[in-house]
Amino acid sequence: MSKLDDLDEHEAGLELELKREYAAVFGLFQYCVITQDSTYLCNTYSLIERPQANGLFFHLTMKDVWVWDKNRPTRMIPRVVVYTSSNVTIEDLRNDDTGPRLAAQEIEKSCSDP
Repeated sequence: MSKLDDLDEHEAGLELELKREYAAVFGLFQYCVITQDSTYLCNTYSLIERPQANGLFFHLTMKDVWVWDKNRPTRMIPRVVVYTSSNVTIEDLRNDDTGPRLAAQEIEKSCSDP
């Protein structure tokens, strides 16, 4: 097996692990936030539109965040701030207040438990 095949196999393994983790934590979050650069799951967010001469600029702050990134050692982040001039999509995953909401530390612990 060549080194490129080993790398491809490793990347595929990371992607599969990421998809499994996403499926495991998806129901714990209120919002799915999609930007040009990444996808996030979070429970609270603040989006401020800042008009600029050449269009809108968005200042997005999220708390208790899970980030879609297979190369991070941990995907749970207590607070994320994003500045972008591209589209921001925010999906409300639950229309009511039912279901669990956990802090970042509790979610990370639940993901690492076998």
